[in-house]
This record gives sequence, C-alpha cells and structure tokens, in this order.
Amino acid sequence: MFAYFIRRVLATIPVMAVVALFVFSLLYLAPGDPAAVIAGDQATPEDVERIRASLGLDRPFLVRFGEWAWHIVTGDLGTSIFTNLPVSTMIAQRIEPTLSLMVLTLFIAIIIALPMGVVAAWKHGTLIDRGVMAFAVLGFSVPVFVVGYLLAYYFALELDWLPVQGYTPLSRGFWPWLQNLILPAIALGSAYIALIARITRATMLEVLQQDYIRTARAKGVAQKGILFLHALKNAAVPIVTVIGLGIALLIGGAVITESVFAIPGLGRLTVDAILRRDYPVIQGVVLLFSFVYVLINLAIDLAYTLFDPRIRY
Repeated sequence: MFAYFIRRVLATIPVMAVVALFVFSLLYLAPGDPAAVIAGDQATPEDVERIRASLGLDRPFLVRFGEWAWHIVTGDLGTSIFTNLPVSTMIAQRIEPTLSLMVLTLFIAIIIALPMGVVAAWKHGTLIDRGVMAFAVLGFSVPVFVVGYLLAYYFALELDWLPVQGYTPLSRGFWPWLQNLILPAIALGSAYIALIARITRATMLEVLQQDYIRTARAKGVAQKGILFLHALKNAAVPIVTVIGLGIALLIGGAVITESVFAIPGLGRLTVDAILRRDYPVIQGVVLLFSFVYVLINLAIDLAYTLFDPRIRY
C-alpha cells in the first residue's frame, strides 16, 4: 500500500512539470507581441520595451522559465501588471467563493446523481429509467450559462426566493451563504449530475448481472442491501473515476457560472485577467487550477484501494 502511494505521488511530479511549462508558455503562444497588446495602441516604443523587460521577454526562454519555476516553488506567483498586487494575494482574496461553489456543487451532484443512476439501473427499461436518461441527455445538451439564466430568471426574478447575484461569506452565516450559492451550484452541477448518473446506471447494470448478485437475491437479501451494499460498492471504481475526471467540468464551468451570477471568485478573476492581458494573473490561476486537478486525481487513484484491494499491488 505504501509503495503504491509513493509511486502515485512521484508520478505527479513530471505531470506538474509539464503543466508548469505549458502555463508559462502561454505568454509566448499568444498571437502577436504580448507587450504591444498590453501597452495598447497609443503606447510608445519605449513603453513597449519597458513592458517587455518587466515580462522578461527580452531574455532567453529557458532562463526566464527557470527563474519563474523557482519563484513558483518558493510560493511567488508573480505580480499583476495592472494592480501591482502579488498574484498570490489576489488569488487568496478570491478563492473562498470559488471553493465554496465547487464544494457545494460536488455535494449536490453526488447526492442527486448516485441515487438517480442506481434507481435507473434497478428500473431498467421502465419510464423511470427513460426519465433519468432524458434528464442526463438534457443536462449535457444545455449550456451552463443557459441553465444559470433560466434559474436566475425564475427563482430570483419571478418568485423572488433567492438573490440574483453576489456572494456572502460563510462567516456571515450559513443560510445567507447558501442563498447566494444554491442557484449557481445547481446550474454548474447540471452537466455533472448527468455525467455521474449515466455512468452510475451503466456500471450498475453490468454489476447487477453478476453471479454474486443473484446469489444475494437467492439468500433473501433486501433489495436496498443488494443495490447499495453489494452492487454500488463493486461499481464504485468507474463512478469514482468519472467523479474525479468531472472536476474539470466544475473548473471550466465555474468561470462561466461566476460571470453569470457575478460571484467574485477565481473564475471572474480569470476572465478579467484575460480581457486585460494580465499574463501573470492568468498563469497563476491556470497553474493553481491545474495543480488542484492533479491533486484530486491523485486522491481518486488512492481511493481505488478502498474499493478494490487488488490495485494496491
């Protein structure tokens, strides 16, 4: 078990190195001269050169990457071109709304999608099964921003049950915090719920055909025990895998969702940085999202050992 853990942790090091190289290369892959784009149309050649020097574009790529990577290792993500604030400070100011939104979305998606998938597999071929699959197709087909606008219009503007936009910190109370996040979380989680429900149904259908399930039925085990103790546990590895991979949906969807509901999180920070060509901020946020995604997938790999002991070897 310990050896497996060490191998998986070491495997993340080259992955993060490649990610860091790609994130740093964003500055050089951008079309045109980044310094000229940042300086604007009215800038003088001296202004452009000054910006080029501040970005390190006048030095060799590998030298600049080495310095940048060393600063990242020491916790320095650089300084914003427009606000002159450390990127780490700007991320720290915006991380709570994004983290809250993603955790709440993940919680809602799991508690809704898992029972949906299990019931759909149990009632295979019935109207319940077809209804779950229709919802799954609809959830994947409708863009997040469309779902967000529909929810905001109906529940916030028409019924006036929930706020239209904004964010209330958790320190000001659980209910005000939840009021601001429930609609964004449902909008962001619509595709995620559909994904988990479909994979759960497909995996459960396969497991329910196994001999040990028929044996459990023959022994008189209750249907609930068969579904949630026997079948779901043995179907857990593919489900956990898709939950981990689906984190990418949450990260990408958070950018759109925060823009729709005016949540001051990392998604909004990313959009603002892209519009202003604030490359240090873009690099810092993208690197953080990539690092979180790699860590989550590492945790998913380690969680496999809880459901299938054979993986430990």
